[in-house]
Amino acid sequence: MKNVAIVGAGLIGRAWASIFARAEWHVRLFDPVGGQADRCHALCREALEQLARHGLCDDPTKALARIQVANTLEAAVDGVSLVQENGPEKVEVKQAIYAELDRLAPANAILASSTSAIVASKFTEHLAGRHRCLVAHPVNPPHLVPVVELCGAPWTSPDIIERARAIYLGIGQVPIIVKRELEGFILNRLQGALLTEAMKLAGEGYVSPQDLDHVIKDGLGLRWSFLGPFETIELNAPGGIPDYIARYSAFYQRLAADPAPASAWQGEGAARVASEWGRTPDAAEINRRSQQRDERLAALQAHKRKMEN
Repeated sequence: MKNVAIVGAGLIGRAWASIFARAEWHVRLFDPVGGQADRCHALCREALEQLARHGLCDDPTKALARIQVANTLEAAVDGVSLVQENGPEKVEVKQAIYAELDRLAPANAILASSTSAIVASKFTEHLAGRHRCLVAHPVNPPHLVPVVELCGAPWTSPDIIERARAIYLGIGQVPIIVKRELEGFILNRLQGALLTEAMKLAGEGYVSPQDLDHVIKDGLGLRWSFLGPFETIELNAPGGIPDYIARYSAFYQRLAADPAPASAWQGEGAARVASEWGRTPDAAEINRRSQQRDERLAALQAHKRKMEN
């Protein structure tokens, strides 16, 4: 029997629970906030039914039955192969959580964090079992966007990285290996570079924020939904990547010599972006549009799977 503990039952925890349960793992949910794990369990039904509507989950009822709420952390981690931690993005909180996980979880269990930016060495250095700790950073929402960034600390065992990679592959995710620690890992560094350039372009009045969004969702994003940047440039020059580099490197070097500054996120430029965007949705609208986003992501994921088979 394959068992996993989901520690932290918020939005990311709910998605992880659904992913593992869909893949026939037995899931134990735990959250220190009273009632949160029970609320998460109820919301897992919605996530699994959404997956089922798009052919991404065979039996949401059976999957939901594999998710149980644990009343204590000790009960949650008993006999598990992997712990997926989804606590607050604070180093001191993760240090406390991991001290408990290392003490309570089976000695051979992998301890994986969903942290978006904090490297594992900052919260695992003094643990007896630090060799089994790593970051497994998903993308929100993880049950619909499958990439997972695996990044160990300098002391993480290569066997643990490989075991984790096999587990995430086995549950239908797409794990990638970050070879050395760096803040933000790969996805958020790429996203951050694009966002900072976007803030500069819109903040300095080259383009409206609305039209900039069209450049991505009706331009680059269409290619990027099934091609990576290196795959993209390989097809944009007759001789592939070496030819592309030869043709366009001088242009990109000029751009790189004048990068968007950190100040793009502050002052008049940032205020201009907020003003031109012109609206601040309330919580109800954000929830409605998030659900709409998830339905479209599910449809896109189903389409990609069909095309790849």
